[in-house]
Amino acid sequence: MVEKRFNTPKGVLHYWTSTISDDKTWLVFLPGLTADHRLFEKQISEFEADYNLLVWDGPGHGSSRPFELSFSLAEKAEWLYQIMILEGVNKPVIIGQSMGGYVAQALMERYPHCLAGFVSIDSAPLQKKYMKPWEIYALKHTKFMYSIYPWFLLKKYTVQGCAETAYGCQLMNDMITVYTKKEYCALASHGFKILAEAVELDLPYEISCPALLICGEKDRAGYTKRYNRVWANQAGLPIQWIPDAGHNSNTDRPELVNHAIRAFLKSNGL
Repeated sequence: MVEKRFNTPKGVLHYWTSTISDDKTWLVFLPGLTADHRLFEKQISEFEADYNLLVWDGPGHGSSRPFELSFSLAEKAEWLYQIMILEGVNKPVIIGQSMGGYVAQALMERYPHCLAGFVSIDSAPLQKKYMKPWEIYALKHTKFMYSIYPWFLLKKYTVQGCAETAYGCQLMNDMITVYTKKEYCALASHGFKILAEAVELDLPYEISCPALLICGEKDRAGYTKRYNRVWANQAGLPIQWIPDAGHNSNTDRPELVNHAIRAFLKSNGL
């Protein structure tokens, strides 16, 4: 994977691409809130021989720091789209974990037919009908909650809330340890705020391509499991439940998640 840079008015985005082949489908990996490109290291090693790959450190994450935290979810999606144009990424499959899944939905709202497929990993729908008003309100007011915990406890609770396995826990710990407490609290609270604001817009956020929902059976992050059950039922989307996996199910059970992704790609001729 080759590291590259993309300049925005609010900071520099870092992203990585594999060796590019014109006859291969693109897979674009989008990590969740406070995680960076390392979240998908088990997927990169699995798919890099068969697909063109792109993965980024989202704005304010990992190597994409410092970054002004004044952007919206729509701006984040637009920057991703511009990177895709720059790299010649045409009709990719986006594989988005948690916040990465929201970015994918915001992208499809702006560019409805730009994707060949969408895999949501422990994410949730952006459509307002799925959220209760108090849940939206709570998402906009998380900074104080984060700030009251000592940094060592905040890291501990974050790791425990995201992963179930030794590998998953260690990886999440490594990814969030790059931040100071102040930086982490600002990044996390901003992420939840722009999510709430995107939901409040009450846009269609239609899934305009084949899609697969993946969710860990032990996902304890908010109401992710509930959202996924309802999302699958109401939207008629296939869902794959991953046993013994938490919110970062692709790190807890990478072999099962990789198998589900590969089966999805094959079934859609990708």
